[in-house]
Amino acid sequence: MTADVATATRELPMVELSAAERSALVEQHLPLVGYITSEFIGRLPSHVSRDDLTSAGLMALFQASRAYDPTTGVPFNRYANTRIRGAILDDLRGADWASRGVRSRQRKLSQTEDQLTTQLGRTPTPTELAAALGVSEKEVAETRDEAQRSMVLSMQGFTAEGASLDDHLPTHTPGPEQELLHRERLGYLRSAVSVLPERLRHVVEGYFLHERPMAELAEELGVSESRISQMRAEALVLLRDGMNTHLSPEMVLKTAGSGAAVKRKEAYYAAVGTQSDFRSRLALSSFAQFSAPAMRTA
Repeated sequence: MTADVATATRELPMVELSAAERSALVEQHLPLVGYITSEFIGRLPSHVSRDDLTSAGLMALFQASRAYDPTTGVPFNRYANTRIRGAILDDLRGADWASRGVRSRQRKLSQTEDQLTTQLGRTPTPTELAAALGVSEKEVAETRDEAQRSMVLSMQGFTAEGASLDDHLPTHTPGPEQELLHRERLGYLRSAVSVLPERLRHVVEGYFLHERPMAELAEELGVSESRISQMRAEALVLLRDGMNTHLSPEMVLKTAGSGAAVKRKEAYYAAVGTQSDFRSRLALSSFAQFSAPAMRTA
């Protein structure tokens, strides 16, 4: 009776799911791809791309929905699980430069090294490793070289077409804290420029922001080019100390000079702090809004 049932089952035609049913299966089992990918990625080197494995898994899930036959009695999640794991393994093998023989020798070397380290209480020498493995020291060195080459080439294999290995290496872009500090410094700089004495501000904006020649600025202000150079240097000192007063007070030297000069500088430093609040300093807007209209020739 059992044989008859089995024969009848084999003779049943394959049931094809509708497009809507296949789509529902894929959508319902999407988390399965993420779960299996995470399981694999936890046991693989850090250079292996999670996105690549996920793509392979998703493609396998889609193909499984098209090939699945509910009359077999096998639950779809079990069927898809097998297909997804197989696809991910195929993707890893395709990106792996090393042959199975190389990988086998690497595993044996690693296991032997771990065992000897435990027994000896230290890292074994190449001579001790070779003796334990029954090979020459040259073969041990060759196995290590093969492992190194396979690692480098595998990393290259995971780069996208047209990309370089550098695209997958850690970058040194500033983190949130550094970015916040940079934006605040830039905000203080804008404030410091905007409250400079009018003629000094005209020189700074003209020379640094609009890249105008000193001869042109000198003609507008009715002074010599050397005087423009002096004004530029004076403005830069004011900008530096005006910003440091609020950002790094310990870097500001004690103001020297007459009482009136000291008061003017202190008033300027105070104005830098009151020109903007924290929110506006972080706005990262253009310097253009702080640029004053071109001054008439003095």
